[in-house]
Amino acid sequence: MAGHSKWANIKHRKDRADKKKGKIFSRVMKEIISAVKQGGPDPKSNAKLRVAIQKAKDANVPNDNVERNIKKAASSDGQDYSEMTYELYGFGGVGLIVDVMTDNKNRIASEIQIAINKCGGTVATPGGVAYNFDRKGVIRVNQSSIGEDELFLLASDAGAEDLSAEEDSYLVTTPVEAFSAVKAAIEKAGGKCEEAELAMVPKNWVEVSDEHADSNIALIEWLENLDDVDAVYHNMKV
Repeated sequence: MAGHSKWANIKHRKDRADKKKGKIFSRVMKEIISAVKQGGPDPKSNAKLRVAIQKAKDANVPNDNVERNIKKAASSDGQDYSEMTYELYGFGGVGLIVDVMTDNKNRIASEIQIAINKCGGTVATPGGVAYNFDRKGVIRVNQSSIGEDELFLLASDAGAEDLSAEEDSYLVTTPVEAFSAVKAAIEKAGGKCEEAELAMVPKNWVEVSDEHADSNIALIEWLENLDDVDAVYHNMKV
């Protein structure tokens, strides 16, 4: 992986800080609404809602926002959201996974098609791209908050699969089932988790020409700007 950022490859982000925060807020609010619709407004009896509320706390979403959306979802006229995944082919053999949470499947289908019409690419058959990705826990840890040796030992003990260093952060990769335990262990030891999420991690990376790279980035950025799109993953070496 030398010579390029593994994190940038896992998930391309434009204007990461502000955009990421907005996407997280939107995502957790949708998850709360969906959880209430499925299991009711009481987190004591609704495990999915408890998880969504914890995500909101981790993202520093104000409690007022959480409570307001729970009440809104509990009303009979509240919106409901569906999770969807689109698989696309970009340029130069690059695959894209687009995670969506929407209250209007027809709208997002139309918006995905517009993105392809404007930027290029094609819709893949289900599984045509996903087979080359694994869902993993990905945690980016500030290097100044913890030493590499300490992080390696505690993350490994908690179930992490991989640790790499890049620029001013460490990147910890975990199986999905160990994600929460690894994150908790890092934070308990004083490590600062700058980003932590379940992501689609490629099994193989694709090198492309500069022209194809620019075209893929234009498509990715268009998709990321869609309100219903939570994340875009790809296997292109940036």
